[in-house]
Amino acid sequence: MSRKFILTCDPVRTILCSGKNPRWIFVGALYSLAFGVMIATVQSAAERTEVSIVVPFYNEAENVEALHTRLVPVLEQTGKSFEIVYVDDGSRDGTTDILRRLQAQDFRIRVIIFNRNYGQHAAVAAGLDRARGDVVVTLDGDLQNPPEEIPKLLEKIDEGYDVVGGWRQQRNDSPLRLLSSRAVNRIASRIVGVEMKDYGCMLRAYRRSVVDHLRGGAENSSFMPALANAFAGSVAEVPVSHAPRRSGGSRYTLLRLMRINFDLMTGFSLLPVQIIGIVGAVAAAAGAIATLVVCASWLFFGGPVDRSGMFFAVVLFFIGVQIIGIGLIGEYVGRIYMEVLRRPRYVVREVLE
Repeated sequence: MSRKFILTCDPVRTILCSGKNPRWIFVGALYSLAFGVMIATVQSAAERTEVSIVVPFYNEAENVEALHTRLVPVLEQTGKSFEIVYVDDGSRDGTTDILRRLQAQDFRIRVIIFNRNYGQHAAVAAGLDRARGDVVVTLDGDLQNPPEEIPKLLEKIDEGYDVVGGWRQQRNDSPLRLLSSRAVNRIASRIVGVEMKDYGCMLRAYRRSVVDHLRGGAENSSFMPALANAFAGSVAEVPVSHAPRRSGGSRYTLLRLMRINFDLMTGFSLLPVQIIGIVGAVAAAAGAIATLVVCASWLFFGGPVDRSGMFFAVVLFFIGVQIIGIGLIGEYVGRIYMEVLRRPRYVVREVLE
């Protein structure tokens, strides 16, 4: 056996392997293996990342540098090793160029650039897929969630919780947005089975085990906070401040919030279809009772009965129930269709690291 196959950068291994006795060669090989494992372990510990920050951006050129300037000092003050994962969700206003410049200045920054806009939850999913931290914190890029609140989440998750969400007690949103958000929170709490006051707050912290479960899922359409709570063993909320938008407007229109409600109802429970079945049974019973009442009134009392009006009322009621039921069933079938296609949730054009 040639002695050249064994690394001789270490003097002890050189001595052990210098003899011609195969026993010494075998001992030297074992020592070399142990030394390599030790070096790899030290390197792994040195490269360990304790906290990853995931921030999605879409046309936020006016907010990127301001957020970064406030975010880095906050993370440095925690005393934890960290990385920042910025996700450009197909921006067209110069956000990409700013992110490139920031990444070139700081090795702790990684940038994921989409080929087009896929939506906030797809951008967060891309960040989670590439985050390496033991704890992953998600944050909006519009500065409505102040980065100064991140230490609160980290302190809470250090108590042993799997997921910690921010609770915006004093919100700077329109009355319509507040009303729709309350509806989303109630629906999510009922369907997921985890009571939370604010499912819509993007300022959240996830333990690595929860992130791995989220990454392992193959769902194309998912409401990330609700999905994370479904995987978590323990969940907590901490009050956080909520600032007004510095520029631009919210991307969450009423139609988009309605889509989130549909995702919640059809992605986490069969309850809507079951409710429609119950409503259909009740409607059928009501129709039968109404028919019996009309027949009894005509047979026993002989009074005039507006049978045409009664008939159309019952028919319209049944038609409405059927249309709602068909719509919900169509939603389920559509979700199955999208899952069968196995299309990716997003396409990455470039990664800077």
